[in-house]
Amino acid sequence: MRSPALTRLTISTVCALALVGCNNPPLQPDRPHLVTGVRMEDVRFHSDALGRDMVYRVILPDPLPASGKLPVVWLLHGAGSTYRDWSNGSNIAELATRGLILVMPDAGNSYYVNSASNKKNRDEDYLIDDVIPDVRRRFPAATGRDQNAIVGISRGGFGAAVIALKHPQLFSFAAGMSSAIDMAERSFRWRAPSASLGIRDTFGPMGSETRKASDPFKLIANLHQPPPYFYLTCGQQESLLEPNQRFAAQLKQRGIPSEFHTIPGGHNWDQWNRQLPGLEASLLQHLRLTSQKVTRP
Repeated sequence: MRSPALTRLTISTVCALALVGCNNPPLQPDRPHLVTGVRMEDVRFHSDALGRDMVYRVILPDPLPASGKLPVVWLLHGAGSTYRDWSNGSNIAELATRGLILVMPDAGNSYYVNSASNKKNRDEDYLIDDVIPDVRRRFPAATGRDQNAIVGISRGGFGAAVIALKHPQLFSFAAGMSSAIDMAERSFRWRAPSASLGIRDTFGPMGSETRKASDPFKLIANLHQPPPYFYLTCGQQESLLEPNQRFAAQLKQRGIPSEFHTIPGGHNWDQWNRQLPGLEASLLQHLRLTSQKVTRP
């Protein structure tokens, strides 16, 4: 008979291997939906926070204006996807024709926060300290809060909310489509051991200070700076509907400007693409679209 200790070891080993395999999802076929008047670049650069080379995709107007800097929309993908997901799954490239720069960082299967247990997985620092400065060095990206928005789908929606609430000085608009907004609330589930271990390793034990520090529900309560405008969507057939409704209600209760939209549909690009026009309209309304003039020495 297998001993309890061996059983625990076997489960831990399987879960660890599953987590390792999920850190770098395989690249999906690259079929970006581009339109006339934009160009696309994939940039590989070294991330000091992660200690390895990473990549992000940029879609920007073509030609670029002769002077000035352009508003930026930072687009975060979900679990099991890559930096290619937004451009392959939607017509988001059309947004660049309105004079915006779209940036799609690769984040593997991260939760967009610094890991509580693995100091090498500093995914929040990767975005804030590596990706954003690198984009601003290479492209005419505006730095003003009123010209920066962060948007995510699924786990990326969770990331967009957490990043925007932790760094409200950087973004005036934050949006989540089918956000896994309750990620930091989730306890261990034996039906999903590898995912549960990933959550525990990233956020720390239930009730810990590290959990609270990356929980959007807790971050709202402790917000001491002007918040971004929040735009939230979710499909009516999704298991994520209830936590998104709860998050939207808490935003309203706290007096944080926001809107929440739900339509029939599941957790997929079919539903997200039907929500996208409304999100884009709100984003264009809340961002300052005039170019930020470059200050000459």
